[in-house]
Amino acid sequence: MASASTAAPTAVTMNLSPSARRARLSDLAQRMLSKTSKQSSNPAVLLLADGTVFYGRACGAPGTAVGEVCFNTSLEGYFEVLTDPSYAGQIVTMTYPQIGNYGVDPADTQMAPGMPSSCTAGQKPALRGMVVHDMCRTPSNWRSTQSLPDYLTTHNIVAIEGVDTRALVRHLRDNGAQKGIVSTEVFDLDELAAQLAAAPELVGTNLVQTVSCTASYGVSAADLPADHAFASSPAAPARKKVVAYDCGMKRGIIEGLVRAGCELTVVPWDTPASDVLALNPDGVFLSNGPGDPDAVEATYAQVQQLIGEVPVFGICLGHQMISLAAGATMEKLKYGHRGGNQPVMNLLTRRVEITAQNHGFGLVFPSLGALVPELSGGVSEHPCGPDGTPATGDLRFWVERGVAPVVQNERFGRIRLTHVNLNDGTAEGIQLLDVPAFSVQYHPEAAPGPTDAHYLFTAFMRLMDGDPDYLNIDIAADRLAGWNFAELTA
Repeated sequence: MASASTAAPTAVTMNLSPSARRARLSDLAQRMLSKTSKQSSNPAVLLLADGTVFYGRACGAPGTAVGEVCFNTSLEGYFEVLTDPSYAGQIVTMTYPQIGNYGVDPADTQMAPGMPSSCTAGQKPALRGMVVHDMCRTPSNWRSTQSLPDYLTTHNIVAIEGVDTRALVRHLRDNGAQKGIVSTEVFDLDELAAQLAAAPELVGTNLVQTVSCTASYGVSAADLPADHAFASSPAAPARKKVVAYDCGMKRGIIEGLVRAGCELTVVPWDTPASDVLALNPDGVFLSNGPGDPDAVEATYAQVQQLIGEVPVFGICLGHQMISLAAGATMEKLKYGHRGGNQPVMNLLTRRVEITAQNHGFGLVFPSLGALVPELSGGVSEHPCGPDGTPATGDLRFWVERGVAPVVQNERFGRIRLTHVNLNDGTAEGIQLLDVPAFSVQYHPEAAPGPTDAHYLFTAFMRLMDGDPDYLNIDIAADRLAGWNFAELTA
Protein backbone atom coordinates (compact mmCIF):
# COMPACT_ATOMS: atom_id res chain seq x y z
CA MET A 1 0.00 0.00 0.00
CA ALA A 2 1.40 3.38 -0.97
CA SER A 3 2.22 5.86 1.80
CA ALA A 4 0.26 9.12 2.11
CA SER A 5 3.13 11.10 0.61
CA THR A 6 3.32 8.91 -2.50
CA ALA A 7 -0.34 8.04 -2.97
CA ALA A 8 -1.73 8.31 -6.49
CA PRO A 9 -3.71 11.48 -7.26
CA THR A 10 -7.40 11.23 -6.50
CA ALA A 11 -10.01 11.49 -9.24
CA VAL A 12 -10.83 15.01 -8.03
CA THR A 13 -7.19 16.06 -8.41
CA MET A 14 -6.87 14.43 -11.82
CA ASN A 15 -9.77 16.51 -13.16
CA LEU A 16 -8.25 19.84 -12.10
CA SER A 17 -6.28 22.14 -14.43
CA PRO A 18 -2.51 22.35 -13.85
CA SER A 19 -2.91 25.75 -12.12
CA ALA A 20 -5.70 24.44 -9.92
CA ARG A 21 -3.68 21.37 -8.98
CA ARG A 22 -0.78 23.60 -7.98
CA ALA A 23 -3.08 25.79 -5.87
CA ARG A 24 -4.73 22.84 -4.16
CA LEU A 25 -3.21 21.39 -1.01
CA SER A 26 -2.16 17.77 -1.10
CA ASP A 27 -4.48 15.22 0.46
CA LEU A 28 -2.00 14.78 3.31
CA ALA A 29 -1.88 18.51 4.00
CA GLN A 30 -5.67 18.70 3.94
CA ARG A 31 -5.96 15.88 6.47
CA MET A 32 -3.37 17.51 8.71
CA LEU A 33 -5.17 20.88 8.57
CA SER A 34 -8.50 19.25 9.36
CA LYS A 35 -7.07 18.23 12.76
CA THR A 36 -6.09 21.83 13.64
CA SER A 37 -8.05 24.97 14.49
CA LYS A 38 -7.86 25.99 10.82
CA GLN A 39 -9.90 22.99 9.73
CA SER A 40 -9.96 22.35 5.98
CA SER A 41 -9.69 25.22 3.51
CA ASN A 42 -10.09 25.83 -0.18
CA PRO A 43 -7.25 26.87 -2.47
CA ALA A 44 -6.73 30.49 -3.50
CA VAL A 45 -4.45 32.32 -5.91
CA LEU A 46 -3.06 35.86 -6.21
CA LEU A 47 -1.90 37.06 -9.64
CA LEU A 48 -0.11 40.39 -10.09
CA ALA A 49 -0.24 42.48 -13.25
CA ASP A 50 3.39 41.64 -14.05
CA GLY A 51 2.58 37.91 -14.07
CA THR A 52 3.90 37.05 -10.60
CA VAL A 53 1.78 34.33 -8.94
CA PHE A 54 1.29 33.39 -5.29
CA TYR A 55 -0.73 30.37 -4.20
CA GLY A 56 -2.39 29.99 -0.83
CA ARG A 57 -5.60 29.11 0.97
CA ALA A 58 -8.91 30.94 1.26
CA CYS A 59 -9.50 32.60 4.63
CA GLY A 60 -12.45 34.89 3.85
CA ALA A 61 -15.40 34.91 1.51
CA PRO A 62 -15.34 32.83 -1.69
CA GLY A 63 -15.04 34.77 -4.92
CA THR A 64 -12.72 36.88 -7.06
CA ALA A 65 -11.52 40.43 -6.38
CA VAL A 66 -9.44 42.88 -8.40
CA GLY A 67 -7.59 45.89 -6.97
CA GLU A 68 -4.25 47.56 -6.44
CA VAL A 69 -2.06 45.29 -4.31
CA CYS A 70 -0.31 47.26 -1.57
CA PHE A 71 1.11 46.51 1.87
CA ASN A 72 0.66 47.81 5.42
CA THR A 73 3.48 47.50 7.96
CA SER A 74 1.43 47.93 11.16
CA LEU A 75 2.01 45.29 13.82
CA GLU A 76 -1.54 45.58 15.13
CA GLY A 77 -4.79 47.26 14.20
CA TYR A 78 -5.70 44.97 11.33
CA PHE A 79 -9.41 45.62 11.88
CA GLU A 80 -8.96 49.38 11.71
CA VAL A 81 -6.94 48.87 8.53
CA LEU A 82 -9.61 46.59 7.11
CA THR A 83 -12.38 49.15 7.73
CA ASP A 84 -10.42 52.27 6.68
CA PRO A 85 -12.30 53.83 3.71
CA SER A 86 -8.97 55.00 2.28
CA TYR A 87 -8.34 51.40 1.14
CA ALA A 88 -11.16 51.53 -1.40
CA GLY A 89 -10.07 49.77 -4.56
CA GLN A 90 -7.11 48.01 -2.96
CA ILE A 91 -6.01 44.51 -1.95
CA VAL A 92 -4.14 44.95 1.32
CA THR A 93 -1.19 42.79 2.32
CA MET A 94 -0.39 42.74 6.03
CA THR A 95 3.35 42.40 6.61
CA TYR A 96 2.98 41.16 10.19
CA PRO A 97 2.83 37.35 9.86
CA GLN A 98 -0.02 36.46 12.23
CA ILE A 99 -3.31 38.27 11.72
CA GLY A 100 -6.60 37.82 13.58
CA ASN A 101 -5.12 36.80 16.95
CA TYR A 102 -7.29 39.15 18.99
CA GLY A 103 -10.41 38.87 16.84
CA VAL A 104 -12.84 41.65 15.96
CA ASP A 105 -14.86 44.15 17.99
CA PRO A 106 -17.27 46.07 15.70
CA ALA A 107 -16.92 49.10 18.00
CA ASP A 108 -13.46 49.64 16.51
CA THR A 109 -14.67 50.06 12.93
CA GLN A 110 -13.35 53.08 11.05
CA MET A 111 -16.27 53.30 8.62
CA ALA A 112 -18.34 56.37 9.39
CA PRO A 113 -21.05 57.22 6.80
CA GLY A 114 -24.07 58.40 8.75
CA MET A 115 -22.30 58.21 12.12
CA PRO A 116 -23.25 57.65 14.87
CA SER A 117 -26.24 55.35 14.39
CA SER A 118 -24.70 53.19 11.67
CA CYS A 119 -21.08 53.22 12.79
CA THR A 120 -21.25 49.60 13.97
CA ALA A 121 -23.90 48.40 11.54
CA GLY A 122 -23.37 45.94 8.71
CA GLN A 123 -21.46 48.23 6.35
CA LYS A 124 -19.13 46.47 3.97
CA PRO A 125 -15.48 47.57 4.12
CA ALA A 126 -14.26 49.47 1.07
CA LEU A 127 -11.14 47.43 0.36
CA ARG A 128 -11.27 44.73 -2.33
CA GLY A 129 -9.34 41.92 -0.65
CA MET A 130 -6.82 40.92 2.00
CA VAL A 131 -3.53 38.96 1.92
CA VAL A 132 -1.96 37.49 5.07
CA HIS A 133 0.64 34.91 5.93
CA ASP A 134 -1.21 33.16 8.76
CA MET A 135 -4.85 33.77 9.69
CA CYS A 136 -6.06 33.02 13.23
CA ARG A 137 -9.51 31.45 13.49
CA THR A 138 -9.60 31.12 17.28
CA PRO A 139 -8.97 34.62 18.71
CA SER A 140 -8.31 35.38 22.36
CA ASN A 141 -9.35 38.81 23.63
CA TRP A 142 -11.93 39.95 26.16
CA ARG A 143 -13.36 42.47 23.66
CA SER A 144 -13.61 40.11 20.70
CA THR A 145 -17.08 39.26 19.43
CA GLN A 146 -16.13 37.52 16.18
CA SER A 147 -13.15 35.95 14.45
CA LEU A 148 -11.59 37.84 11.55
CA PRO A 149 -12.31 35.06 8.98
CA ASP A 150 -15.98 35.08 10.03
CA TYR A 151 -16.09 38.87 9.67
CA LEU A 152 -14.53 38.69 6.20
CA THR A 153 -16.99 36.01 5.14
CA THR A 154 -19.97 37.92 6.53
CA HIS A 155 -18.99 41.05 4.61
CA ASN A 156 -18.05 39.22 1.39
CA ILE A 157 -14.34 40.14 1.46
CA VAL A 158 -12.07 37.72 -0.41
CA ALA A 159 -8.89 36.88 1.48
CA ILE A 160 -5.91 34.56 1.02
CA GLU A 161 -3.47 33.13 3.57
CA GLY A 162 -0.41 30.94 3.31
CA VAL A 163 1.31 33.50 1.10
CA ASP A 164 4.98 34.32 1.63
CA THR A 165 4.18 37.92 2.44
CA ARG A 166 7.88 38.76 2.85
CA ALA A 167 8.49 37.80 -0.77
CA LEU A 168 5.36 39.64 -1.92
CA VAL A 169 6.29 42.84 -0.10
CA ARG A 170 9.86 42.76 -1.40
CA HIS A 171 8.46 42.32 -4.91
CA LEU A 172 6.15 45.32 -4.47
CA ARG A 173 8.96 47.43 -3.04
CA ASP A 174 11.20 46.59 -6.00
CA ASN A 175 8.58 46.79 -8.73
CA GLY A 176 5.95 49.10 -7.26
CA ALA A 177 2.34 48.68 -6.17
CA GLN A 178 0.31 47.24 -9.04
CA LYS A 179 -3.03 45.76 -9.95
CA GLY A 180 -3.71 42.24 -8.82
CA ILE A 181 -6.48 39.67 -8.71
CA VAL A 182 -7.18 37.22 -5.90
CA SER A 183 -9.55 34.31 -6.42
CA THR A 184 -10.86 31.20 -4.70
CA GLU A 185 -12.83 30.05 -7.75
CA VAL A 186 -10.78 30.76 -10.89
CA PHE A 187 -7.31 29.18 -11.25
CA ASP A 188 -6.68 29.46 -14.95
CA LEU A 189 -3.95 32.11 -15.11
CA ASP A 190 -4.89 33.27 -18.59
CA GLU A 191 -8.48 33.83 -17.52
CA LEU A 192 -7.35 35.70 -14.40
CA ALA A 193 -4.96 37.83 -16.48
CA ALA A 194 -7.80 38.75 -18.84
CA GLN A 195 -10.02 39.84 -15.94
CA LEU A 196 -7.15 41.82 -14.48
CA ALA A 197 -6.39 43.60 -17.75
CA ALA A 198 -10.03 44.60 -18.12
CA ALA A 199 -10.20 46.21 -14.66
CA PRO A 200 -9.89 50.03 -14.41
CA GLU A 201 -6.65 51.62 -13.27
CA LEU A 202 -6.46 53.39 -9.90
CA VAL A 203 -5.00 56.52 -11.49
CA GLY A 204 -7.79 58.71 -12.81
CA THR A 205 -10.56 56.95 -10.89
CA ASN A 206 -12.60 58.90 -8.35
CA LEU A 207 -12.99 56.48 -5.45
CA VAL A 208 -13.95 59.20 -2.96
CA GLN A 209 -17.52 59.30 -4.25
CA THR A 210 -17.88 55.60 -3.34
CA VAL A 211 -17.06 56.04 0.35
CA SER A 212 -18.32 59.52 1.31
CA CYS A 213 -21.55 60.06 3.22
CA THR A 214 -24.55 60.98 1.06
CA ALA A 215 -26.07 63.56 3.42
CA SER A 216 -24.72 65.87 6.10
CA TYR A 217 -24.98 64.98 9.78
CA GLY A 218 -23.82 66.29 13.15
CA VAL A 219 -21.58 64.69 15.74
CA SER A 220 -21.21 65.73 19.37
CA ALA A 221 -19.59 64.32 22.49
CA ALA A 222 -22.81 62.43 23.24
CA ASP A 223 -22.22 60.35 20.11
CA LEU A 224 -18.79 59.05 21.15
CA PRO A 225 -18.79 55.26 21.68
CA ALA A 226 -19.16 54.12 25.27
CA ASP A 227 -17.10 51.04 24.34
CA HIS A 228 -13.93 53.16 24.37
CA ALA A 229 -14.51 54.85 27.73
CA PHE A 230 -12.10 52.44 29.41
CA ALA A 231 -9.22 54.06 27.49
CA SER A 232 -10.40 57.51 26.37
CA SER A 233 -10.81 60.58 28.54
CA PRO A 234 -14.06 62.59 28.35
CA ALA A 235 -14.26 65.03 25.44
CA ALA A 236 -13.42 68.69 25.96
CA PRO A 237 -16.43 71.04 25.97
CA ALA A 238 -17.48 71.96 22.44
CA ARG A 239 -16.40 75.52 21.65
CA LYS A 240 -15.79 75.62 17.89
CA LYS A 241 -18.18 74.91 15.02
CA VAL A 242 -16.37 72.86 12.38
CA VAL A 243 -17.56 71.58 9.01
CA ALA A 244 -15.75 68.42 7.89
CA TYR A 245 -15.64 67.28 4.27
CA ASP A 246 -16.10 63.50 4.23
CA CYS A 247 -13.84 62.13 1.50
CA GLY A 248 -13.71 58.72 3.20
CA MET A 249 -13.30 60.05 6.72
CA LYS A 250 -12.18 57.60 9.41
CA ARG A 251 -14.33 57.46 12.49
CA GLY A 252 -11.23 57.89 14.66
CA ILE A 253 -10.65 61.31 13.09
CA ILE A 254 -14.25 62.35 13.75
CA GLU A 255 -13.81 61.35 17.37
CA GLY A 256 -10.46 63.15 17.59
CA LEU A 257 -12.01 66.42 16.43
CA VAL A 258 -14.95 66.07 18.80
CA ARG A 259 -12.69 65.22 21.74
CA ALA A 260 -10.60 68.32 21.00
CA GLY A 261 -13.69 70.54 21.39
CA CYS A 262 -15.32 70.67 17.96
CA GLU A 263 -19.07 70.77 17.35
CA LEU A 264 -18.91 68.84 14.11
CA THR A 265 -21.03 68.89 10.96
CA VAL A 266 -19.93 66.30 8.42
CA VAL A 267 -20.81 66.99 4.77
CA PRO A 268 -20.44 64.99 1.52
CA TRP A 269 -17.26 65.29 -0.51
CA ASP A 270 -18.72 67.58 -3.20
CA THR A 271 -20.63 70.05 -1.00
CA PRO A 272 -20.41 73.58 -2.50
CA ALA A 273 -18.24 76.04 -0.60
CA SER A 274 -21.17 78.47 -0.43
CA ASP A 275 -23.23 75.90 1.49
CA VAL A 276 -20.37 75.36 3.93
CA LEU A 277 -19.82 79.08 4.52
CA ALA A 278 -23.56 79.52 5.04
CA LEU A 279 -23.19 77.36 8.15
CA ASN A 280 -20.90 80.06 9.57
CA PRO A 281 -18.21 77.64 10.81
CA ASP A 282 -15.16 78.56 12.87
CA GLY A 283 -13.13 76.17 10.71
CA VAL A 284 -13.25 73.61 7.91
CA PHE A 285 -11.64 70.18 8.05
CA LEU A 286 -10.65 68.13 4.98
CA SER A 287 -10.54 64.39 5.61
CA ASN A 288 -8.53 61.44 4.44
CA GLY A 289 -9.78 59.40 1.50
CA PRO A 290 -8.83 56.88 -1.19
CA GLY A 291 -7.26 56.96 -4.60
CA ASP A 292 -6.03 59.55 -7.04
CA PRO A 293 -6.37 63.12 -5.67
CA ASP A 294 -6.43 64.63 -9.16
CA ALA A 295 -9.73 62.81 -9.76
CA VAL A 296 -11.42 64.62 -6.83
CA GLU A 297 -11.74 68.02 -8.51
CA ALA A 298 -15.18 68.64 -7.03
CA THR A 299 -13.54 68.85 -3.60
CA TYR A 300 -10.39 70.84 -4.26
CA ALA A 301 -12.35 73.33 -6.38
CA GLN A 302 -14.37 74.11 -3.23
CA VAL A 303 -11.20 74.29 -1.13
CA GLN A 304 -9.91 77.05 -3.43
CA GLN A 305 -12.92 79.12 -2.43
CA LEU A 306 -12.70 78.29 1.28
CA ILE A 307 -9.02 79.09 1.87
CA GLY A 308 -8.78 82.66 3.10
CA GLU A 309 -12.42 82.74 4.18
CA VAL A 310 -12.13 80.40 7.16
CA PRO A 311 -9.35 78.43 8.92
CA VAL A 312 -8.71 75.14 7.11
CA PHE A 313 -6.98 71.93 8.27
CA GLY A 314 -6.44 68.89 6.07
CA ILE A 315 -4.95 65.45 6.57
CA CYS A 316 -3.91 62.83 4.02
CA LEU A 317 -6.21 63.38 1.02
CA GLY A 318 -7.18 66.67 2.69
CA HIS A 319 -3.52 67.70 2.52
CA GLN A 320 -3.56 66.87 -1.18
CA MET A 321 -6.77 68.88 -1.66
CA ILE A 322 -5.14 71.99 -0.18
CA SER A 323 -2.05 71.40 -2.33
CA LEU A 324 -4.11 71.00 -5.51
CA ALA A 325 -6.14 74.09 -4.62
CA ALA A 326 -2.81 75.94 -4.55
CA GLY A 327 -2.00 74.67 -8.04
CA ALA A 328 0.49 71.98 -7.02
CA THR A 329 1.37 68.77 -8.85
CA MET A 330 0.80 65.30 -7.39
CA GLU A 331 2.91 62.19 -8.00
CA LYS A 332 2.06 58.53 -7.62
CA LEU A 333 4.51 57.02 -5.15
CA LYS A 334 6.20 53.75 -6.08
CA TYR A 335 4.57 51.78 -3.27
CA GLY A 336 3.16 54.44 -0.98
CA HIS A 337 3.25 54.87 2.78
CA ARG A 338 1.00 52.51 4.71
CA GLY A 339 1.59 51.58 8.32
CA GLY A 340 2.07 52.89 11.84
CA ASN A 341 5.83 53.36 11.86
CA GLN A 342 6.67 56.12 9.37
CA PRO A 343 9.29 58.57 10.75
CA VAL A 344 8.56 62.22 9.97
CA MET A 345 10.75 65.20 10.82
CA ASN A 346 8.87 68.27 12.04
CA LEU A 347 11.04 71.03 10.57
CA LEU A 348 9.61 73.59 13.00
CA THR A 349 10.31 71.74 16.25
CA ARG A 350 13.14 69.48 15.03
CA ARG A 351 11.31 66.58 16.66
CA VAL A 352 10.82 63.24 14.90
CA GLU A 353 7.26 61.95 14.95
CA ILE A 354 6.46 58.26 14.44
CA THR A 355 3.32 58.42 12.37
CA ALA A 356 0.46 56.38 10.95
CA GLN A 357 -0.01 56.75 7.19
CA ASN A 358 -2.09 55.40 4.34
CA HIS A 359 -1.61 56.97 0.93
CA GLY A 360 -0.20 56.19 -2.50
CA PHE A 361 0.13 59.74 -3.87
CA GLY A 362 2.20 62.68 -2.68
CA LEU A 363 2.79 66.40 -3.12
CA VAL A 364 5.63 67.57 -5.38
CA PHE A 365 6.66 70.44 -3.10
CA PRO A 366 8.60 72.51 -5.70
CA SER A 367 5.44 72.72 -7.80
CA LEU A 368 3.94 75.09 -5.22
CA GLY A 369 6.29 77.89 -6.28
CA ALA A 370 9.78 79.36 -6.25
CA LEU A 371 11.77 79.46 -3.03
CA VAL A 372 11.94 82.67 -0.99
CA PRO A 373 15.71 82.70 -0.19
CA GLU A 374 15.50 84.97 2.86
CA LEU A 375 12.97 82.54 4.43
CA SER A 376 14.74 79.38 3.23
CA GLY A 377 18.18 79.63 4.78
CA GLY A 378 19.51 81.60 1.83
CA VAL A 379 18.79 78.78 -0.64
CA SER A 380 17.32 80.05 -3.91
CA GLU A 381 16.92 76.82 -5.91
CA HIS A 382 14.99 73.67 -5.06
CA PRO A 383 17.22 70.57 -4.64
CA CYS A 384 17.20 68.35 -7.73
CA GLY A 385 16.90 64.59 -7.98
CA PRO A 386 18.80 61.98 -10.01
CA ASP A 387 17.19 63.18 -13.23
CA GLY A 388 18.33 66.75 -12.62
CA THR A 389 14.87 68.17 -11.92
CA PRO A 390 13.39 69.61 -8.71
CA ALA A 391 10.36 67.30 -9.11
CA THR A 392 12.46 64.35 -7.94
CA GLY A 393 14.45 66.24 -5.33
CA ASP A 394 14.98 64.68 -1.90
CA LEU A 395 13.45 66.95 0.75
CA ARG A 396 15.78 65.54 3.42
CA PHE A 397 18.02 68.29 2.02
CA TRP A 398 16.09 70.62 4.34
CA VAL A 399 16.24 68.21 7.29
CA GLU A 400 20.05 68.20 7.08
CA ARG A 401 20.12 72.00 7.08
CA GLY A 402 17.55 72.47 9.81
CA VAL A 403 15.48 74.76 7.59
CA ALA A 404 11.72 74.90 6.95
CA PRO A 405 11.76 76.39 3.43
CA VAL A 406 9.15 78.83 2.14
CA VAL A 407 7.90 79.22 -1.43
CA GLN A 408 5.93 82.01 -3.06
CA ASN A 409 2.64 80.61 -4.35
CA GLU A 410 0.68 82.42 -7.06
CA ARG A 411 -2.69 81.83 -5.38
CA PHE A 412 -2.17 81.92 -1.64
CA GLY A 413 1.13 83.71 -1.01
CA ARG A 414 3.85 82.18 1.12
CA ILE A 415 3.72 78.44 1.86
CA ARG A 416 6.13 76.69 4.22
CA LEU A 417 7.24 73.06 4.16
CA THR A 418 6.76 71.85 7.73
CA HIS A 419 7.21 68.06 7.66
CA VAL A 420 9.39 65.61 5.71
CA ASN A 421 9.32 61.82 5.53
CA LEU A 422 12.69 60.52 6.72
CA ASN A 423 12.39 57.25 4.80
CA ASP A 424 12.18 58.71 1.32
CA GLY A 425 12.40 62.50 1.59
CA THR A 426 8.85 63.26 0.42
CA ALA A 427 6.65 66.12 1.64
CA GLU A 428 4.53 65.38 4.70
CA GLY A 429 3.14 68.78 5.70
CA ILE A 430 2.71 72.42 4.67
CA GLN A 431 1.62 75.66 6.34
CA LEU A 432 0.09 78.60 4.48
CA LEU A 433 1.60 81.72 6.03
CA ASP A 434 -0.63 84.45 4.57
CA VAL A 435 -3.97 82.68 5.13
CA PRO A 436 -5.04 80.41 8.03
CA ALA A 437 -4.52 76.90 6.68
CA PHE A 438 -2.22 73.91 7.21
CA SER A 439 -2.13 70.23 6.37
CA VAL A 440 -0.23 66.99 6.88
CA GLN A 441 0.00 63.82 4.81
CA TYR A 442 -0.27 61.48 7.81
CA HIS A 443 -2.89 60.57 10.44
CA PRO A 444 -3.13 61.98 13.98
CA GLU A 445 -5.95 59.77 15.24
CA ALA A 446 -3.96 56.61 16.15
CA ALA A 447 -6.47 54.13 14.78
CA PRO A 448 -4.25 52.22 14.54
CA GLY A 449 -0.88 53.76 15.23
CA PRO A 450 1.17 55.92 17.60
CA THR A 451 -0.11 59.12 19.23
CA ASP A 452 2.86 61.38 18.40
CA ALA A 453 0.74 63.44 15.99
CA HIS A 454 -2.21 64.05 18.34
CA TYR A 455 -0.99 67.64 18.74
CA LEU A 456 -2.40 68.44 15.29
CA PHE A 457 -5.95 68.46 16.69
CA THR A 458 -4.74 70.91 19.33
CA ALA A 459 -3.04 72.99 16.64
CA PHE A 460 -6.30 73.23 14.69
CA MET A 461 -8.11 74.52 17.77
CA ARG A 462 -5.37 77.11 18.29
CA LEU A 463 -5.56 78.15 14.63
CA MET A 464 -9.29 78.78 15.02
CA ASP A 465 -8.52 80.77 18.19
CA GLY A 466 -6.32 83.07 16.09
CA ASP A 467 -3.01 82.01 17.64
CA PRO A 468 -0.33 82.94 15.07
CA ASP A 469 2.06 80.39 16.61
CA TYR A 470 -0.48 77.56 16.56
CA LEU A 471 2.00 74.86 15.51
CA ASN A 472 4.45 75.58 18.34
CA ILE A 473 3.39 72.67 20.56
CA ASP A 474 5.40 70.28 22.72
CA ILE A 475 4.37 67.06 21.02
CA ALA A 476 5.83 64.95 23.83
CA ALA A 477 3.44 66.58 26.31
CA ASP A 478 0.45 66.49 23.97
CA ARG A 479 0.77 62.94 22.65
CA LEU A 480 -1.13 61.36 25.57
CA ALA A 481 -3.88 63.99 25.71
CA GLY A 482 -7.31 62.41 25.55
CA TRP A 483 -6.27 59.08 27.07
CA ASN A 484 -7.06 57.82 30.54
CA PHE A 485 -3.57 56.37 30.94
CA ALA A 486 -2.01 59.84 30.57
CA GLU A 487 -2.22 60.15 34.39
CA LEU A 488 -0.11 57.04 34.82
CA THR A 489 2.88 58.71 33.14
CA ALA A 490 2.87 61.77 35.41
